[in-house]
Amino acid sequence: MAEQKGKVEISPEFFGPLYQFIQNEAITDIDFDGRRLWLSDTRNQRYPAQIQLPDEFVTAFTKRVANCVSKQFHKQSPVLEAETDTLRITIVHESAAITGRAICIRKSMPFSRLSRNGMVRDGYLSDSMINLLINCVHARMNMVFCGEPGVGKTECAKYFSSYIPSSQRVITIEDNPEWHYSMLNPGADSVELRINPVMDYTKAIKTCLRLNPKWMMLSEARSKEVVYLLEGFSTGVRGMTTLHTDDVRKVPDRMMNMAGNLRSENRLENDIYSFIDAAVLIRRKLKKRENGAFDLIRYVDQIGFFYRANRENGCVLVLDQGEPTGNAFPDAIMKKFEEAHIADPYFYEEEQEEHRETEEDKHVEEAEEENEPLKEYVFTRDKQLMAVAEERAVYRTDPVQEEEQRAAYVAGILTDMEDEFIKKKRKGMTFIGKKQKAAFR
Repeated sequence: MAEQKGKVEISPEFFGPLYQFIQNEAITDIDFDGRRLWLSDTRNQRYPAQIQLPDEFVTAFTKRVANCVSKQFHKQSPVLEAETDTLRITIVHESAAITGRAICIRKSMPFSRLSRNGMVRDGYLSDSMINLLINCVHARMNMVFCGEPGVGKTECAKYFSSYIPSSQRVITIEDNPEWHYSMLNPGADSVELRINPVMDYTKAIKTCLRLNPKWMMLSEARSKEVVYLLEGFSTGVRGMTTLHTDDVRKVPDRMMNMAGNLRSENRLENDIYSFIDAAVLIRRKLKKRENGAFDLIRYVDQIGFFYRANRENGCVLVLDQGEPTGNAFPDAIMKKFEEAHIADPYFYEEEQEEHRETEEDKHVEEAEEENEPLKEYVFTRDKQLMAVAEERAVYRTDPVQEEEQRAAYVAGILTDMEDEFIKKKRKGMTFIGKKQKAAFR
């Protein structure tokens, strides 16, 4: 079945010779430079495809995309963009791209390409550091995932966001669908906000804060919206975002540059060190095989923690150049782990996750048990009222006298049972609302 969003459909008729690469889950990017077609895959390999795109197809494909989004494509409007739920399409006119008409199709699939075993096997991140980042999520820390374009910042954030308990509301804010949070975490309480001409990032963040979020996920912090993101974090909402930088220690400077003059420089810097807890830097490097060939791999290069103490701002790296530094956690960060009942941040077991996920269920069950006497009280009261109705049906007396007797009888039942209930449950639910009482009079 063709996948659709608006009029752009993923089908052989629409994408022609590109369809085979669209369907291949190992392919992440499809790029045409005006002469050759290039492919990028999940192994970080980039190579030319074994097919040539005819000029007739390039022209016809461009017209189909332009018709779908109802936009013109010519010298005065040289950039054409369209998207589906899983694809982002960009076409640049030959008047702007002197090598020829350029096409870029970037895929964002509704699944995580990272797995725990795969990360350890491929040298992406060690087992203990995976545990650390999972525990950061359980300790409800604000996290920033950094790196150059294309290193997989969002993929990393997607993986670790899956450890958020399903009962904690997550709101994602994106201009292009990449997180796919509700599809990756079926049954989770989540809302996905989309940036468009009438809702920019700033408005989306303000809207998000009105939707009772526990977590706010910003696909990428690019500009002045970072100020409102920090304001959201200052309210107690937790979150994740991605950022372009080559060192976690540069995160504060990067955010301050994006904020411009919206906030006092000193105040903004203090807010960053106060409300951003952890940063993760992802890099790419060449890894030599046994046969002498090289592979381009991704890996987590740095993990750092920010803190503000005694009016001083600081950052501690616990992972640098892919290796543990042995540095101790800042006191403020360790306190957050302890509040989440995490004694060793480098240790994690699935049983811990199951225990945390059932905490709120336990509270609900306790609340239901607390309300059990009220349920029994209402049930018994209903039975007594039914008895009154049965007596009325059997014994037909004067209507006025009957009504007075019934009212007195019911009032007596309610008064006696309310008194008994209040005595037994002084510390529980003891108030019977007026509307409830009135319904039975």
